Amino acid sequence: MTSPAPVRVDGVRNLRDAGGVGALPPGTLFRSGALHALAPDGARQLAALGIRTVVDLRSRPEAAERPDALHGVGIAHAHVPVFAERGWPAGQPELYEAMAGRAGHATLAVLRRLTAEGAEDGGPVLVHCASGKDRTGVVVAAVQSLFGASGAEVTADFVRSNAELGLSAAPLTSEAMPGHNTLPVAPAHLLAALRWIRAHHGSLPAWLRAHGATERELAALPPTAV
Repeated sequence: MTSPAPVRVDGVRNLRDAGGVGALPPGTLFRSGALHALAPDGARQLAALGIRTVVDLRSRPEAAERPDALHGVGIAHAHVPVFAERGWPAGQPELYEAMAGRAGHATLAVLRRLTAEGAEDGGPVLVHCASGKDRTGVVVAAVQSLFGASGAEVTADFVRSNAELGLSAAPLTSEAMPGHNTLPVAPAHLLAALRWIRAHHGSLPAWLRAHGATERELAALPPTAV
């Protein structure tokens, strides 16, 4: 897969088109870091990309401290936190397993907006957390997989956050960017999350079913969804 060029919008980090894989068309699913620093011109740029809904995965305190700035451009906003509060594991493997246990409702929310027919809050969708790499990484990877993207395509998009955010094996100083924001992502992290989902639910569709997906919604997925 050839990675699409990154989308540059002032005030938004790690913004890119996460579509163009499997049965997920380009321009339907975008991912990024938080939108609190978005200027009016940047909000208009997002609207010009066709984005109709923003799904914010951050915790309640994060969203309250740095609310998304959409400047009334007509983009719907949904706050669907993976972790309601700031209480997540410090280690990357533990974090990704915890996210797998908590990200099902957010993944379903994104899926419903992507597949909505004529709904005001339908796709295209932009998904974000703080940096757009961990919580966003799990939710986007699950959606891409549900639309039949290969493991190689999903992983390539996942690890691309390292280049977009300037992260390497040596994390930035805690003074510059505290917590998990300093840590690069690795294929093993995503594998740990997907392995947890399959160990506890058997498949991604079954995982969504456990979080309220209807049989009609699951039947609309490509037959390659696993």
